Amino acid sequence: MDVRHIFHRQGFWAIALLSTLGAIGFTAHPSFAQSIIRYPIPNSTLPISQAVELPANATLIYLSGQIPPVIDATATPTSITAFGDTQTQTVNILSHIQTILAGLDLTLGDVVKMQVFLVGDPATDGVMDFDGFMAGYTQFFGTAEQPKLPSRSVMQVAGLVNPGWLVEIEVVAVRP
Repeated sequence: MDVRHIFHRQGFWAIALLSTLGAIGFTAHPSFAQSIIRYPIPNSTLPISQAVELPANATLIYLSGQIPPVIDATATPTSITAFGDTQTQTVNILSHIQTILAGLDLTLGDVVKMQVFLVGDPATDGVMDFDGFMAGYTQFFGTAEQPKLPSRSVMQVAGLVNPGWLVEIEVVAVRP
């Protein structure tokens, strides 16, 4: 048998199979689309997901690390006073992330992964202010208005580019 004949014959069967599947409705259909699955942490009240599972057709959007805006222009531009404490910086950063996402037709509910970098606060003897971070974070995640929780990591770092920054947050959002 000639090789061209074999390929021609296999091509025929592939087309026949696809046509049959299409005829019985075995094509991609919105009702078959998977949704995002957020796995809670067992026996925990932490407002984060243990894991987030995405459908194969999801598009990921990576936002660069966001830093706090100046809240006191009269303060030294490298001071914590210029940007606020950990809670204030967290709220302002998450508000900014919310604005960026809105410009992309997304919401904080579309965030599936978050990485948070906290600098040790001199007011807490150089230890990160996790409580201050959580006080800001819980205004945006785990609320009645926005119950979708991302997977998240929070780490203390030695410093950020500006000594006045106590918080930097980066997120990954999904467009299902």
